[in-house]
Amino acid sequence: MADCIFCKIAEKEIPSNVVYEDDKILCFHDLDPQAPVHVLIIPKKHIASMDDVQPEDQELLGYIMTKVKDIAASLELENGYRLVNNCGEDGMQTVQHIHFHLLGKRKLTWPPG
Repeated sequence: MADCIFCKIAEKEIPSNVVYEDDKILCFHDLDPQAPVHVLIIPKKHIASMDDVQPEDQELLGYIMTKVKDIAASLELENGYRLVNNCGEDGMQTVQHIHFHLLGKRKLTWPPG
């Protein structure tokens, strides 16, 4: 999508501090970290939100979930981490491109919001 900031990051039109990248996904440091480690994991395919996921996206989202543990290990999150997806206005989704926040390196509290 032409006006999507995460699509522009995935296309290297906007620089980011990349943690992991392959042909399907990109992981980069969040510009407003909420924990000592706070990265975003995005598919390179534009999907606006969880509400826009289609059956054909099942493999891609499953792929993302299988890569989380590898990304967490590369960031030395050996004591655990939190994986978050915000959906919609009430869910505090601020960028209309599905993404997952991976947070760690501190004791996270509950409830989160």
